[in-house]
Amino acid sequence: MTLTLLHTAETHRATFNALRDRIAPGAKMSHLVRPDWLARARNGVDVALEDEIARAVADAPGRVLCSCTTLGPAAAKTGALRVDAPMMQAAAQGGGTILMAYCLHATREPSLALLGSAISSAGSGAVARPLMIEGAWPLFEAGNTSGFHIRIAEAVAQEAANIRDLGSIVLAQASMSDAAKFLDGIGVPVLTSPELALRAALGG
Repeated sequence: MTLTLLHTAETHRATFNALRDRIAPGAKMSHLVRPDWLARARNGVDVALEDEIARAVADAPGRVLCSCTTLGPAAAKTGALRVDAPMMQAAAQGGGTILMAYCLHATREPSLALLGSAISSAGSGAVARPLMIEGAWPLFEAGNTSGFHIRIAEAVAQEAANIRDLGSIVLAQASMSDAAKFLDGIGVPVLTSPELALRAALGG
């Protein structure tokens, strides 16, 4: 079986290839990178874009994993796995407040809805608290990934300090995952999506 990954940033190709080599050496993967899809989705996913995503999923030879949280709902409609789904399910198992950080306004609605659904299914009584990290995404677009991840970690740490019942932290977008290494010692689980999603996609 070949797993097809739908990306909206080229950087994810290397991220998921490295994960594959570590957790499932020899697993077959192919990548479709469409940054134009994210650009179009910034103001909403229209019918034409949904149709393009559906065709890409249908044309794939096996399972499909969509690494873009903004496009996740559209991809999931046609059978793809959302990159953030396993992460949200894991976060929902705990109680307290789940701090959900994100860097794109278009990510808020689909990510928050998915987390809310996971919390409801888990019956954990957890509460989602969204945090938009202003000024981070331009750093990513400029290729300043180190600055991007540091900006995320600083904003998350500052917000987390004000939450008395903090249960976990969710870095909603796959591109944010390396910010977790700057949050060591924060005292609660910091959940990221790439590894959890790849394990689910390859194991399903």
